[in-house]
Amino acid sequence: MNLIVNPGREGWEALIRRKGIDFSALRPRVQAILDRVEQDGDAALRQLMQEIDGVTAPLEVGANEIRQAARAVTPEVREAICTAKAHIEAFHRAQMPREVCVETAPGVLCIQRPIPLAKVGLYIPGGSAPLFSTVLMLAVPAALAGCRERILCTPCRSDGTVAPEVLFTAQECGITRIFRIGGAQAVAALAFGTETVPKVDKVFGPGNPYVTLAKQLVGGRETAIDMPAGPSEVLVLADDAASPSFVAADLLSQAEHGADSEAVLVCASTAFADRVLQEIEAQRRELPRTAQVDGALSHSRILVFDDPEEGLAFAEAYAPEHLILAREDAEAVSRRVTAAGSVFIGPWSPESAGDYASGTNHTLPTSGWARSCSGVNLDSFLRKMTLQRLTREGLEGLAPTITAMARAEGLEAHARAVTLRIRTL
Repeated sequence: MNLIVNPGREGWEALIRRKGIDFSALRPRVQAILDRVEQDGDAALRQLMQEIDGVTAPLEVGANEIRQAARAVTPEVREAICTAKAHIEAFHRAQMPREVCVETAPGVLCIQRPIPLAKVGLYIPGGSAPLFSTVLMLAVPAALAGCRERILCTPCRSDGTVAPEVLFTAQECGITRIFRIGGAQAVAALAFGTETVPKVDKVFGPGNPYVTLAKQLVGGRETAIDMPAGPSEVLVLADDAASPSFVAADLLSQAEHGADSEAVLVCASTAFADRVLQEIEAQRRELPRTAQVDGALSHSRILVFDDPEEGLAFAEAYAPEHLILAREDAEAVSRRVTAAGSVFIGPWSPESAGDYASGTNHTLPTSGWARSCSGVNLDSFLRKMTLQRLTREGLEGLAPTITAMARAEGLEAHARAVTLRIRTL
């Protein structure tokens, strides 16, 4: 990890800038996949499964396969999934919005009503580590919100099967339609619909660069997406009283996501930074995913600020996906944070807790989007519709205001829609 001491604010922009993904080389390939699926539907999906995965298998996972998968999951993992699900349900159920009903003037009633999205598509990454925890993070709030159709897509393994943990978790969350489709073609199937895969209103879920770019491309059309997303990241804000081993473990837990992940430590002294580096070297030797860890650490960094206020200001400017506050004043500092996807307060709050089982959602904005975007929550699966009901008296009272504004904007028909009614009274 690169060590930088007291960087001046004039250089922060370069330090905040993520390595990012160069989509230029991927764009033609991803666009071609989207076009094939839009034009040829299921036939294109089957061809792409053979071309990319070398697999021939039914697109949809059958009910019997789902039941068999549940039996293949160990009791320990089944119990862990059910415990995490209960915590995620409890936190997200508390987010249920109420209907707003306000009489803004006599006889003028305005209403805002939360409406669940009818059809949502949930993408669950596969690859080297099938993220069955993401099933919980997406399927639980979708069910609580009342989404009528919840469609899940996930890549299959080399033998054509889907990870049993993914299928068991989906079953526990009440998802019955599961497709063994991965990559950009899964996003295309959900966005456009095929003979087998229903077209959805919104696509959720993280993925590799192909998935990320596909979501961006379909998101510019009639299908919504959950948020912009990039490689995962963490920033640990620590003082000299923090545990170097805890801090190192938190940095490494982020680094093992993949070589494109980013781990940043902001601390108060080079002595503490050296202790963390020693811990990282000791702990990384015990990890199985060293290629991913080493790749991530190669472009990660440690920043030392003598002034703790500068350290906090840098964290705010960076706007991390995950922010860990490993400081003695962590609680007070947390009340000043405004730009982070999710905040972990104090020495006993590792990022792993939020990733799996505390109850918060782990689908979070990256690449600085935490300045303007929320992570996935119950509202992500709802839209807010407004209604109004005016009485005769209510319209009479508003008529002068409406007609004056409409005519000032040169919209006479708007004004006459009111005056015509008033003349009938």
